[in-house]
Amino acid sequence: MSLTVSAVGRSAARPLSPSEATGLLVYRNYLAYRRAWYIFASGFLEPVFYLFSIGVGVGQLITGFEFNGQDIPYAEFVAPGMLAASAMNGSLLDSTFNFFFKLKYNKLFDQMLATPLTTMDIARGELTWSLLRGGIYSAGFLLVMVAMDLVSSWWALLVVPAALLIGLAFGGVCMALTTWMRSWQDFEWVTLATIPMFLFSATFFPVEAYPTVVRWVVELTPLYRGVVLCRELTTGALSWGSAISVVYLVAMGVIGLRIVGRRLDGLLLT
Repeated sequence: MSLTVSAVGRSAARPLSPSEATGLLVYRNYLAYRRAWYIFASGFLEPVFYLFSIGVGVGQLITGFEFNGQDIPYAEFVAPGMLAASAMNGSLLDSTFNFFFKLKYNKLFDQMLATPLTTMDIARGELTWSLLRGGIYSAGFLLVMVAMDLVSSWWALLVVPAALLIGLAFGGVCMALTTWMRSWQDFEWVTLATIPMFLFSATFFPVEAYPTVVRWVVELTPLYRGVVLCRELTTGALSWGSAISVVYLVAMGVIGLRIVGRRLDGLLLT
């Protein structure tokens, strides 16, 4: 932490560049988690357990599904969905609960604004840490998939960058929504939104199983776009759906980031 303080102190005479500010905030979060690594790692385990219990266990009863013209085993179908969910979990934890605590309870962001940091620096730094956490979870999950022989294409090398896009989307939007939350009870809305997304975003079965109207709704959800992107990369069955997913996730993250910056201006500078 002393390194962070000294770095900010040396920069007190000039504004910090966006990269410098982001680096300092990421380093600060790294120091905060260094002694609580088990908390950091806990979010990775849930999708892995789902993969073993549903992807492997139920996979003994289901032969598989057709995806973009290819027949793939059930475990290979489910695994990319779990990977996308892992990226969502990693990003979600820091962009909601932890962000809310820093904003409302220990007033960490108020202290940061006493330094050359700006509200936009805080938004970028917190979002960067959030998507890095999601990316680390996904990289670990990809190794599990490779070990279980659930990857059939070299396109899977792009899954980690895809996971960062998922983290960007969820981190940006969830941080923006968190600025409107007033108490811990409001986080019940987060659970109400994420659990249905996890269960019904074509994670465990094809989206074609839904009625047309429901399918349209599902296809608009960010987790579905992430699942499509990861599944096409790990199976090599690429389509224009991947490009649509990339544009969707980037736009969602950028819009969320801009909203966070404006909301922090109103909450912390007025």
